[in-house]
Amino acid sequence: MLGNLDNEVIFKKAFTNKTVFKAFVRDILGIEVEVEKIETEKKFEPKIGYVDFELDIFAETTDKRICIEIQRIEYDHHFDRFLHYFLMLIAEQQKSSKEYDIERTVYVIVVLTAPYKISEKNGKPILDEVLLLKLNPQTLQGEIRDLYGHKFVCLNPNHPNNETPKQIRDWLDLIYQSIHSPERPVLNMQNEGIKKAMELISFENLTPEERTQAKNKEAAKIVLTKEKAAGKQEKAIENAINGISKGYNNQIISDITSLTIEQIEQLRNETKE
Repeated sequence: MLGNLDNEVIFKKAFTNKTVFKAFVRDILGIEVEVEKIETEKKFEPKIGYVDFELDIFAETTDKRICIEIQRIEYDHHFDRFLHYFLMLIAEQQKSSKEYDIERTVYVIVVLTAPYKISEKNGKPILDEVLLLKLNPQTLQGEIRDLYGHKFVCLNPNHPNNETPKQIRDWLDLIYQSIHSPERPVLNMQNEGIKKAMELISFENLTPEERTQAKNKEAAKIVLTKEKAAGKQEKAIENAINGISKGYNNQIISDITSLTIEQIEQLRNETKE
């Protein structure tokens, strides 16, 4: 049985392993890297742009030419946040106002464990399994000039696409099946990175401390979810009471707040009292 890669403890155990990290980067970005140190909860001092942000998993290659960050997101994800992390890693390389050279290529890989909750500006929902953002200029004719090479990759296994390359599919399957079918996963064991990750997150290979930490993270997530649900319910009730005071009928209030007609009637009675 696999540990859940939706869990921060399990995710970091897998992707801070050098074999897994290097194989993941190779398959997702198409580059071979050598790293000495893989950090978690990475912060920069001094803060960049007066914002104190933290990176889940961060590493620089031994030749100091590439920095790679892997970010796991499970809820409240939006591209403003992703873009901020990406640009701040680039901006961090400017040590003074006189130095504008960007010596290191920046790669950010974001792994989402839940379906997208966002849409394009035209209202069309985003349902892509792999999204890429590359920072290179191009001519009016569409010819790309390879000046920087910085790349942002967003992975979401909840929106499968038959055209996703096999090497990327292997990792998306690992993430998805660890969450939805951990007892009987069907994965590519020929991929050394996948095989090693499976060994690391196998439930029988988790230490008692890791199991406890993982359970605590799950408990915290449940509490947070309940708090958010309670907050939404409280806001819905507030909006319903406001609608009642303005003379809206029950159906309109229900459409606005998603409360049931019975709940709204109860609020009407309580308001009268």
